[in-house]
Amino acid sequence: MTKFEPWILFMVAFLASESLADIYLHIPRGSNNRLNENTATRANANRLFDSQNNNRGGYNVGDKTDQASGATEDNQYNEKYFQSGNYKKYSNDQGKSFLTIEWTNQHGCGGNENSSPQKQNCDLVLQYMCQDEPATGADRLRNGVVTNTQDYTKPTKDNLMNDRKSTDVKENRGLHEKWDWYNKCYLRERNKGLFVADQKLTANNGLGYSSAIYTRQNPTGNRYGYECPEERDYFPYWHPTPWKDIAVLAENSSMCSHYTSKSFNVQPYGECIKSDNASMFNNQKSCTDNGGTWALLYNYLEKASDKKSKSACENTQTTGYTYKWEVAYDSPSYQPECLILLDAPYCEEAPWSRSNHLGNGRNGVPLNYTWTIPFFPSGKSKRCAFRFRYNISTDDYNPYKTDYMQNDDFPAQSPIKQNPYVYVMNKQSPLRLAINTAQYGRVFQDRSHRFDLRARPPGIDDGRIYNLNVRGKRGNIVQTFPAVEYDFSPNTLEVKQNDLVHIQWTGSNTHNNNNPAGDGQAGDAGEGRGGTDRSNFVELSDRSANFPTPHEKISFVNDVEVVWNYFDKKNLTPRDLAINLASAGYYRCADNKTCPEASNAEYLVSTKTKINNLLDNAPASYEGVLLKCLKRGVYNYMCTRNNSFSNRSQKGAIVVK
Repeated sequence: MTKFEPWILFMVAFLASESLADIYLHIPRGSNNRLNENTATRANANRLFDSQNNNRGGYNVGDKTDQASGATEDNQYNEKYFQSGNYKKYSNDQGKSFLTIEWTNQHGCGGNENSSPQKQNCDLVLQYMCQDEPATGADRLRNGVVTNTQDYTKPTKDNLMNDRKSTDVKENRGLHEKWDWYNKCYLRERNKGLFVADQKLTANNGLGYSSAIYTRQNPTGNRYGYECPEERDYFPYWHPTPWKDIAVLAENSSMCSHYTSKSFNVQPYGECIKSDNASMFNNQKSCTDNGGTWALLYNYLEKASDKKSKSACENTQTTGYTYKWEVAYDSPSYQPECLILLDAPYCEEAPWSRSNHLGNGRNGVPLNYTWTIPFFPSGKSKRCAFRFRYNISTDDYNPYKTDYMQNDDFPAQSPIKQNPYVYVMNKQSPLRLAINTAQYGRVFQDRSHRFDLRARPPGIDDGRIYNLNVRGKRGNIVQTFPAVEYDFSPNTLEVKQNDLVHIQWTGSNTHNNNNPAGDGQAGDAGEGRGGTDRSNFVELSDRSANFPTPHEKISFVNDVEVVWNYFDKKNLTPRDLAINLASAGYYRCADNKTCPEASNAEYLVSTKTKINNLLDNAPASYEGVLLKCLKRGVYNYMCTRNNSFSNRSQKGAIVVK
C-alpha cells in the first residue's frame, strides 16, 4: 500500500455541490471536448479528456476557409504562435513571446490572502504538451475529424503485451495523451493511500487488482480518451506524466514552494520496469521485491537528439539551459538521451473571481495569465495542446492530514457521507445535505484544440512579441453561454515602441447552436451567414463610436512595420495592410503593383471576386501579420460585422507607450 503524503493532494478536501461547476478556456480556444458540432451541446464528453463541465461549453475547431473543414484535417486551422527567442541571455523581457491566456471559472477563486476571502479553496494548474514537427504516425497529436473516442482493448492475464495499440488507435480520431500512457495507467495499481471517503472504487480491473483508472471522482473507471484518471485528479502526480507545468495559481502562495519543488518539471519520478514492460507496481519496494527495476524518469523541454553521448550532451552550452543525459519519461527502451531540462513552474495566489458567477474578475477584466511561450534551442516548430485544471475544495476537515485511514473501510470511518442528515434542533427534524462524496472536492478541466509553436522569423530574436487574438463564438449571450460573445483579447493591449504584435484569430463555420440545446437556448443570432464566425480589423477613431476611421485619416497602418505575414510578403504598403486586415485575409493587396508574385494573383482586390460586405466568403480564421509598433499612441479598432444589437461591440485598443 502506498503511504499517503500531504503533497498527494489535488482532490483530498471537498465542496458540497452536485452541480456542474466549470472552467472554460477562451484564449487559446478551449474545446471542452467539442470538435465541429453544429449543435449547442457537444456530441461526446469522453472524446479526449474528462472535463466535468457543462455540455454546452467549448468552441469548435477552427476552419481555414469559409467552408467547414469536414473530414479533412488539413482544412482545420491550428492557431500559430511564435516561440520566444533565448530571452535568458537578456536581463529584461527581450526575446519573450507573450500569450495572454483567458478563462472563466464558475465557483470563484483567489482572495485568501487579502480582504476578499472565498467560500472555498481553489487551485489552478496550467500545462502544455508538444511534439516536434513534422509529426506522423499513430502517436501524432491531433484534433481528429470525427467525435468518436479512441478505442482501448483491455489486456488479459494470459497476454498483457499482445498488439492492441495498432488496432485501437484510429487516425481520424482526436489524440492528446498516447495509447501507451493510458495502458500504463490501466496496468498500474492505484494509490491506496488516498482518501476516498465512502466511495466504493472498483476492486478488479480484470487482472485481479484495482488500478489507477479508478479514483474517488471516477470510481468505476470511465475512460476519457487516453487520459489517466489518477493523474488527472491529483497534482503534483507521483509518477511521470506527459504534461509540462506552466504555472500553479494556488489557494495560498504559502503552498508555492511545495508545488514548484514537486512538479515533474524539476523532480524526476519513478516507474517500475519488468521484462514484460507491463508492471502493476506503483512504488520502488513492491517493484524490486517482485523482480522489477525502478527507473527514475525525467521530463524535458525537448530532446537534443544530435548529442549522442553523455559528455557531448552535458558539455553543451546554451545560456540559461541545462542539458542532462538521463532517461526520458516517454523512452520506449529506457535508455538515456540528451534532455534539455525544464524550469520550475511559476506560482502565485490565484486571481480573485466571484463565486457562482461565470464571468470576469476584478475591475471587469477577464481572468488571465500571461504565458511566456518557451524558447526551444533546436529551432524546431512544435504541435501542442494546452490543459487547464481547476480544483475546488473546502475546510470541512484537514486536507493535509486525512488519508486512507479515514476511508469507510477503516474503523475511523469517513468524516463525510453521501447525502447525510444533520440535526439543528437536538435531533429533531433532520435536514439533508446534498453531498456527493465523489464530487466533494472536485477537479474540472478544459483543453485547447491543437495549436502550433513556430520558430521565429529570422532577425527578431531579441524582439518582444505580444499575441492579439479573438475570443467568443456566434450567437447572443444566452445562446453562447457558457462560452462568450466576440471580443478581442487582450481587449486593451499595452506595448512599447518597437515591440511586435501578432494579430491572429480563428473561427468555425459550424457554430450553429442547433438543438439539442441542453439547459440553454438554441440559435446563433448575429450578422451574416448562420453558424459562421467572422472577424476583421479596421481602425476606429473613438472606441465609443461605431463608424470606422475614413481611410484618408487612418494612422495605425502608417505607424507600423510589417515584419512577417502569412503569405511571406514583408514590404506591404500601408494601404495593402489595411485591406488585408479589413478583409480577414481575403485580399492580400490592392493590385499587382505591390504584390506582383504569381501566387498572389487570386487574392488581389483588382482580380478576385468581390468580398461579401458581411464577410461571408472571407475565411473563418486569419493567420495574420507580425507588426512592429514604431510610434507612440492609442490605436482603437473594431470588427465591422459583429457590431449589431445581438453582438455588440467587438472593439479593442493597442496602446504604444
